[in-house]
Amino acid sequence: MKRGLIHHIEIYVSNLEMSTMFWESLLESLGYFKDQQWELGVSWKLGDTYLVFVQTEERYLDVAYHRKRTGLNHLAFYADSKEHVDQLTLQLKDQGVTVLYEEHHPYAGGESHYAVYFEDPDRIKVEIVAPL
Repeated sequence: MKRGLIHHIEIYVSNLEMSTMFWESLLESLGYFKDQQWELGVSWKLGDTYLVFVQTEERYLDVAYHRKRTGLNHLAFYADSKEHVDQLTLQLKDQGVTVLYEEHHPYAGGESHYAVYFEDPDRIKVEIVAPL
């Protein structure tokens, strides 16, 4: 039964090329595959769920996204394990991505919550969490 499961999430981005480079390796390391790509967008799919990234129209780029305003705060994905979180953390750092809450990493979400937090090129917070 699929009732209540996420079908897809569509995110408008300020720079499609930069966002595609950022999200591609991350999503593929989580098991997603590139499903569609067109001039103004790209999508990755895992099972029945897919994520779509679309270039924001020029006329709407005047107000930047910020996760602390009303709207989306962050996206959270499961990793395979704590080791997978560690591997992704190193991969992100190698790519120059800043790990958020590094002084509490990997337990920034609490003692029983093993995760890495970071931001995409538009500063959307992303969390990768190990299963319990």
